Amino acid sequence: MLHVSGDDIWAPLFRATHSSAFHLEVRDSYAVADEAEALRRWAAGEPYEREEQPDSWRAWDELMIETAGRDVALERLRVITVPHSDYVRWLLENTADNVETGEEVRWLPRNLVQPAEVPADDYWLFDRTTVAYTTFAEDGAFMGLSITTDPRLVGWAVEVRETLWPRGIDHAVYLDSERVRM
Repeated sequence: MLHVSGDDIWAPLFRATHSSAFHLEVRDSYAVADEAEALRRWAAGEPYEREEQPDSWRAWDELMIETAGRDVALERLRVITVPHSDYVRWLLENTADNVETGEEVRWLPRNLVQPAEVPADDYWLFDRTTVAYTTFAEDGAFMGLSITTDPRLVGWAVEVRETLWPRGIDHAVYLDSERVRM
């Protein structure tokens, strides 16, 4: 397994992808450094305009637009606890940006799946041939990616995707659900 970290770890993976990129998120909160100010302002009820967003957010949006423009399916499944954490509530209000750039985002309340069906770790699955586990410190800070093409690990990631993705609820539908109004 190859571990990579740094500023530009995503672009090579997405640019090498030909058909699909699936992201599984299983945490109810993260401590990603470039989200801290946006999250703080959201919690305080303060506006956070698009032009104030960090360069890393703009770079991500551009990479997603570029990738979707090559007809790569971009899928993001968030397995979450209801009632929602503050972090998930913030994501719910900001996921339209992901959808706008070409991602299909679904939400899967944890109570709708068996605990054993949900992995402990987040990952990206690229073209069903490469898995990039997103690694985090104990405090939730992003540490980098651990990348593998091991057929057993890739097969497992594909199986998890095939089990969970169809049960996810489309972002727009989920926003209108009673779970969001709780």
